Amino acid sequence: MEDIMTITPLGSGQEVGRSCHLLTFRSTTILLDCGIHPGYDGMAGLPFFDRVDPSEVDVILISHFHLDHAASLPYFTERTGFRGRIFMTHPTKAVIRLLLGNYLRLMAMKRGGNSASHDGGDANSASNPDVLYTEAELQSCVDKIELIDYHQTIDLNLPSGLKFHALNAGHVLGAAMFFIEIGGRTVLYTGDYSMEEDRHLMAAELPKYHVQPDLLIVESTYGVQVHASRAEREARFTGTIERIVTGGGRCLIPVFALGRAQELLLILDEYWSEHPHLQNVPIYYASKMASRALRVYRTYANMMNERIRCKMDLGNPFEFQFIRNLKSIDVEGFDDRGASVVFASPGMLQSGVSRQLFDRWATDPKNGVLIAGYAVEHTLAKEIMSQPKEVVTLEGRRQPLNCLVDYVSFSAHVDFVQNRDFITKVEPRNIILVHGAKEEMGRLKGALMLHYNKLPENKRPTIAMPPNEVDVKLIFTRRRSAKVMGKLAQQQQTEDEEQNEKDESATPATGTKLAEPKEGDPIRGILVTQQNSSKIVSPDDLSTYTPLRVGSVSSRLHVPYVGKVEILRMFLKEMFRGVEETVEGMGAGGHEKTDGDEAVEGDCLVTTFYMHGGQVQVVVGKTKGVATVEWDCSPVGDVIADSIVALIMHAQSSAASIRLTARPCSHKRQKQDYLIEDPKELIQDHLRSLHQALKDQFLHVEATYEAKKATYDVKLDAIDGDGGESQGEHDGATTCIAVVEFESGLDDTAKITVESEDEKLASNVRECLQNVATSMAPVPID
Repeated sequence: MEDIMTITPLGSGQEVGRSCHLLTFRSTTILLDCGIHPGYDGMAGLPFFDRVDPSEVDVILISHFHLDHAASLPYFTERTGFRGRIFMTHPTKAVIRLLLGNYLRLMAMKRGGNSASHDGGDANSASNPDVLYTEAELQSCVDKIELIDYHQTIDLNLPSGLKFHALNAGHVLGAAMFFIEIGGRTVLYTGDYSMEEDRHLMAAELPKYHVQPDLLIVESTYGVQVHASRAEREARFTGTIERIVTGGGRCLIPVFALGRAQELLLILDEYWSEHPHLQNVPIYYASKMASRALRVYRTYANMMNERIRCKMDLGNPFEFQFIRNLKSIDVEGFDDRGASVVFASPGMLQSGVSRQLFDRWATDPKNGVLIAGYAVEHTLAKEIMSQPKEVVTLEGRRQPLNCLVDYVSFSAHVDFVQNRDFITKVEPRNIILVHGAKEEMGRLKGALMLHYNKLPENKRPTIAMPPNEVDVKLIFTRRRSAKVMGKLAQQQQTEDEEQNEKDESATPATGTKLAEPKEGDPIRGILVTQQNSSKIVSPDDLSTYTPLRVGSVSSRLHVPYVGKVEILRMFLKEMFRGVEETVEGMGAGGHEKTDGDEAVEGDCLVTTFYMHGGQVQVVVGKTKGVATVEWDCSPVGDVIADSIVALIMHAQSSAASIRLTARPCSHKRQKQDYLIEDPKELIQDHLRSLHQALKDQFLHVEATYEAKKATYDVKLDAIDGDGGESQGEHDGATTCIAVVEFESGLDDTAKITVESEDEKLASNVRECLQNVATSMAPVPID
């Protein structure tokens, strides 16, 4: 049986921006990220939501708080039929409320309005197609968000068995990869990730316990580009700023309020402290969210790298010595005489303070603009990197671009080498490239295919780079596997088996050592399947690893029986091997008698037969004319109980039963000499049956009986050349001697010895005797 997994990029397919990926498998739908495109406004910047029925989406997983990964979330949750669940990390939720609120204000500024027009009660705002959501809708969306910690597994209890956990992605504070288990298959979604530790964040982590995912959805932002070393980039960054401000110019660094801004502030504050001649040049962090953003960073310092955690013991590493926070800035009234450095949002120069300052400073050749992050297509930041002679201001007028424009990447995305090494270590079976320009993505795909050409063809992963709205279908054969857990995952070995090994883990009580089982070892336990996940556990571990509990069902059946106990004993022992019995006295009033009680008239004997390790019992004599069959319900127990009921009914109608019940009986406790068949006679009957079976097969068979032993002389007449028998009775006959012996009783397997010069004849005789002896022997049920 085959299952089809469908992955559809609703955004960031052969582009950077509006990350949103639809994954459908086994009737479960997942949306990975829900961003906007920074280069477009209003509805044009949304992912292609018309390709999905929002009511069918079970869960949305947000990797981090950047606008191109999360800004369309309130629109999707509040203005569509979405009824699923939303998950993100703690820092991501804390920052999203700030960033998206600021995003609404920036959009209002760009349209020439103000933030008041975005109040939740403004009907005009709700009906304006350029307003994706209101403040009230934003708050309603945030209230629906559920939190997930790194390495915490969330199980949604869906029929597909959907489970997922988050891994540190290293891109920004709280950025997460998601490792998804669904329908017996695994998917790793990286989002944006960084494999390089910086001044405040740890590098992304590899999945520790889950290797070779069936699908890896990975970013391809930088394609085959290779970053310069971190020290080289920092030197270029600080050197460019110093060159601008020492020349009397003003340096604009457009950044997003949270993310790379904090890293750049740490770098520049440290550089200023090491260069006293620059300390008279002011550095401004112009953002309405500045203080709140740094407060979030202080709150979640425990999720940053060791350097920051150590500094937190001494003070606040985000209290900068040379950087001033500007909660609000009036660009027209801002005193920008003299050299200065200004960090302003947004990072793409589309609107807001960074765009206003750029329009004001772009004509002065002493000034400079330093792009420190990835610039998305169709944005002003991307446009000025090509050094055009003129730019269009926010008011629509054209002006010359005379200031310095430089680009130094601190975007915390992997380069080609880091991306290739990560993919190689993860060892995915299928790869889908997302979040990259078409040209860069194509180069990366080609480089990866070249990298995997050294592997055998059947071990090479498939690599796809779908554009937006194009499905990628992966066909998986439905497989069945089970994890062995608990006690069954260990194997006991005695000290005798390891005489030459030092048994440090042996316990004084058992003297055993626990070791992992080897391949091919038999496993016997309970198979539990829940939501496409199977496990095999011992009954003792059932309550530990599953919500199930061990229970038992006992059955009792009353069968009419008027025969004697001796008859039933004979039938049971002939049918089953290993039958045990106990005899107890029962008083006339139905009470159990003790050994000290004297036998009186009216007392009876209660006989209990035990089979299958005591799990099946037959009680005779407790109730007159009734045999009680009791057993613990199980497949084997049920079959044995059914056969015993049939045996009890047959025992009353057999010739032996009629003959024995015609004799007088006694209910006294002392043993009676009942005239039942001697076991020796039963063995003789079996030996005679074997003789008859041989005669039926070989014609000339003579038998000699000795107690529990019989010797059979089998002769085959010679065949003359004309096909007829030879004239002499036994001239030229082939002889075979077979000996059958029951050492103790019918419960034991008969010992068969066959000797003959003709090996084929000996084999035929032996096979005949074994088949008949097996069919007559009691059934082993223990």
